[in-house]
Amino acid sequence: MSEATFTFRVDDALKAEFAQAAKAKDRTGAQLLRDFMRDFVREQQEAAAHDAWFRREVQAGIDAANAGDVISADEVEAEAAAWRAETQRKLTGSAS
Repeated sequence: MSEATFTFRVDDALKAEFAQAAKAKDRTGAQLLRDFMRDFVREQQEAAAHDAWFRREVQAGIDAANAGDVISADEVEAEAAAWRAETQRKLTGSAS
């Protein structure tokens, strides 16, 4: 793996505090910055992957609805009522 130098400006006080905090963790500032960069890149990749997954799921729902593959509100309410009744029955039965 080739390496490159990354140069940027930072306030002297912040640099000194950062170096001191890094030293307290037995790390160098460069090590911590590399860790931060790796973590940031990983988080961005995970966020992009999640966004792509979410968009696929939404599109699948839209496609299903456009194809008529839907459940009516009455069917949903009937299933929910049955689920609530079954849950209530289990709760009442276990309380005895």
